Amino acid sequence: MAVEIDELDKAIIREVQAELPLVERPYLEIAQRLEISEEELLDRLRKLKQEGKLRRLGVILYHRQAGYEFNGMGAWIVPAEKIEEVGAVMASYQKISHVYERPTYPDWPYNLFSMVHGQSQAEVEGILEEISQKTGIKDYRVLYSTEELKKVSMKYFCEEDSN
Repeated sequence: MAVEIDELDKAIIREVQAELPLVERPYLEIAQRLEISEEELLDRLRKLKQEGKLRRLGVILYHRQAGYEFNGMGAWIVPAEKIEEVGAVMASYQKISHVYERPTYPDWPYNLFSMVHGQSQAEVEGILEEISQKTGIKDYRVLYSTEELKKVSMKYFCEEDSN
């Protein structure tokens, strides 16, 4: 079944899939480029999301450019009934950029992951240890980034796209 998206919504999608302007109100700047109000832009984004035409808006953190040389992924074994509670504790930390649940496997029992950005290995490990103390979850390990890979997102309704 084809999904209908009008020209203004296509223009909005082209704008929000690019890097957001580093200004106090990036959506206002985008709206001005599109010659609509900020309120209309936000309303249309909400509608696209509600209709399932826009799944999410994401942000890419270039952690090394932001001054965080040490990045450790905390891999945790968390009982299913505590996932929401423990995830909320992790997400409350300013130096954690994302927390997510993944399925487990016979040789990989870790089900909750938290990416910690720090300026030293000790800082990263200190945050993870603090989370362990707060949550009572003792079974975890740290996986360190060794390099920052190219980060790209899908692009839709590009200029080159003739459809």
